[in-house]
Amino acid sequence: MSLVLDIGQGAGLAGASGVRPFLPPLLAGALARADTGIDFDGSGWEFLEEPPFLLAVLALAVAAYLLDRSRFDRRWIAIGTAVVAGAIGSLLFAGSMAAGEHSPVIGIVAGLLCALVAQAAVVPLLSRAAGRLDDGAAGLLGVYADTAALVLAAIAIFVEPAAFVALLASVFLVVRGRGREDRKYAGLRILR
Repeated sequence: MSLVLDIGQGAGLAGASGVRPFLPPLLAGALARADTGIDFDGSGWEFLEEPPFLLAVLALAVAAYLLDRSRFDRRWIAIGTAVVAGAIGSLLFAGSMAAGEHSPVIGIVAGLLCALVAQAAVVPLLSRAAGRLDDGAAGLLGVYADTAALVLAAIAIFVEPAAFVALLASVFLVVRGRGREDRKYAGLRILR
């Protein structure tokens, strides 16, 4: 049963990092430093709770915020965010597996996949929502996404099996979003 819980925790943390990459590792690191709900000590992945790693994540978060407010090309920001989300998701999943005394190798690959599935689910959802809202309300979508990422990370740490539900919801959103795109393009073909 411990393996299932560790996989749930890792998948949930990686998925939360896919929603927004910076707050989940900060929450996991802070809780791990206090040995509350998660602990990387003695796993070989202690760096996930050490100040240098947490400061590096915080610096990346500030840089991402500044880039988001600049006139930098949005496509490059999206690509960079996906790369960082995948890397952090991999580290957190592997660290969770190692903390449970399991091989972290599967966590590296599975963490990348979980983070990218969450990205594929959330980014189009936020984009569609932003297109329907005025500028003031659309500006709050980032706050909602940050809050969702923190809540998902906390659930993954304290209620590991519930993280599987979040992963299934991400897969559902990806499939549903692809179905909408297919219907939209099918309708356009009819108009010709």
